[in-house]
Amino acid sequence: MAVVVPFEKETASIEAMVRATKADMERVNAMILSRTGSEVTMIPEVANHLISSGGKRLRPMLTLATAALAGYHGDGHVKLAAAVEFMHTATLLHDDVVDESDMRRGKPAARMVWGNEASVLVGDFLLGQAFKMMVEVGSMRALDILATAAAVIAEGEVAQLAAAKNTATTEDEYLTVIKGKTAELFAAACEVGPVIADRPKAEQAAARAYGMNLGIAFQLVDDALDYGGKAQKLGKNVGDDFREGKITLPVLLAFRRGTEQERLFWKRTLVESTIEDGDLETAIGLMTKHSALADTVERARHYGDKANDALALFPDGAMKHALMEAVAFCIARAH
Repeated sequence: MAVVVPFEKETASIEAMVRATKADMERVNAMILSRTGSEVTMIPEVANHLISSGGKRLRPMLTLATAALAGYHGDGHVKLAAAVEFMHTATLLHDDVVDESDMRRGKPAARMVWGNEASVLVGDFLLGQAFKMMVEVGSMRALDILATAAAVIAEGEVAQLAAAKNTATTEDEYLTVIKGKTAELFAAACEVGPVIADRPKAEQAAARAYGMNLGIAFQLVDDALDYGGKAQKLGKNVGDDFREGKITLPVLLAFRRGTEQERLFWKRTLVESTIEDGDLETAIGLMTKHSALADTVERARHYGDKANDALALFPDGAMKHALMEAVAFCIARAH
């Protein structure tokens, strides 16, 4: 059983951004391939398993797009975009080990092929390469933004571990977790564009606010899709969050709005990890009953609107339109 979450703008896509950043993304992809090289053959094997597995490269595209929006002329944005993708890939490698995930982007997770140790260590290698590229750009401010993001992402992941199986988690605490583990990299990826273009602080802050709110919307939709999506769209198994005991917004809303008997169900499955056949279907049914999935998507739309509002500071044009389309895509990507 799966409930398809109703999304608006079914045709929303990131094609406008793909077209607008195509030339620079080709340079980014070439740099990614060149920087995964190593005499230790397992390193490029593991890295390329994930890097070449069809990810949209949304975060590096955002770096290129915001640099163009800010009128940047130079090559630094290409290295920073590649660094952002390496940071993201390293996070995925580490996450799959922590979450004991079997699948990533529709294929076996790297840990299932090479083991947990290799996945963690290759993730560390990619982080090292990311920092090398940041240093080469020569912007201390950009380096500070991305280095801070790396620390915040790790904090967010640890905070999620602490919140796991805790049904007393509040919505504010949940938002703090997803700001750290997901939205921070979106924010940093967008902020460094105007920074290396030496734009005013207000534009740097606006780009960061766009990325932060886009990242929150992105994660909210992901959390809804774990219960109301399809495996091929998710790139992982539907219900993974449920099986791992993750307390996400759909769970919080269903738990808070449910009866005492329903809360006992959530405590048995998520807190005590006693999951029986049919429990995922029951969880989806309770979320549907209490509008938890639809309301999670509605929250995502709210943050999407905030992301678009942050762009008001920038002049109208093709790149600004592409960034707004990216917001619509993130919210409508269940289709």
